Amino acid sequence: MEKIQLFESKKIRSRWDEESEFWYFSVIDTIEVLTQSDRPRKYWSDLKSKLKKEGSELSEEIGQLKMQASDGKMRVTDVATTEQLLRLIQSIPSPQAEPFKQWLAKVGYERIESMQDPEKSIDQAMQDYLNLGYSEKWINQRLKSIEVRKELTDEWKARGVEEGKEFALLTDIISKAWSGHTTQEYKKLKNLKKENLRDNMTNLELVLNMLAEATTAEISKEKKPSRLEESKKVAKQGGTIAGDTRKAIEKKTGKKVVTKQKAKGLLEEK
Repeated sequence: MEKIQLFESKKIRSRWDEESEFWYFSVIDTIEVLTQSDRPRKYWSDLKSKLKKEGSELSEEIGQLKMQASDGKMRVTDVATTEQLLRLIQSIPSPQAEPFKQWLAKVGYERIESMQDPEKSIDQAMQDYLNLGYSEKWINQRLKSIEVRKELTDEWKARGVEEGKEFALLTDIISKAWSGHTTQEYKKLKNLKKENLRDNMTNLELVLNMLAEATTAEISKEKKPSRLEESKKVAKQGGTIAGDTRKAIEKKTGKKVVTKQKAKGLLEEK
């Protein structure tokens, strides 16, 4: 289960492993938060060399997992467990070290709580978005979009589509069909870099994106496509239905649905 954790409104990619019952955190994201460096990868590379020279085996113990990168694609990145991250923090001079340690302990506790009561994880997600300045109306749409996306990716897995590049390809097809933009083109329009595209969609954009993904999932369940090539056709069909809806809305309102406007920007303008 991959999740974006928030430390003082800054995003840390993480993944919960059900088998080992460990959180794995992105090392690069952690270093960026602790050092405020605009070159966290270079900092990590230098730190690994330093640790090796000192005889530490920590850098060799660090694992790797595929996590969603800033371009929306799944890429391999260094990850650390809570214990490994605590040891790593000792080698990083930062005024944020102690607050970060407390945050790690809180994340672990909340995971145990959410396993016993899944509703708490939803409440936490709601609070995280509120802390970032989003409206409750937008947050409700965003949480629903996560549910819709999960249903779609589960359907893709059932049809033999592989996570990573194939998921990204189908997502691009859906996005192009409904919005007129691939994921990267859409992010460029909104002037996004590391930010999540869906976290910057307006309410209407989120609704249409959900319609595209939900429709794609339903068509896939009905037609049962075999692997990637047939799933491409289904993705285009699902996206086109939402695209036709977008065009109808634009015709009635005389306004573009897909714009450079960001969700939080709408709140700031009010």
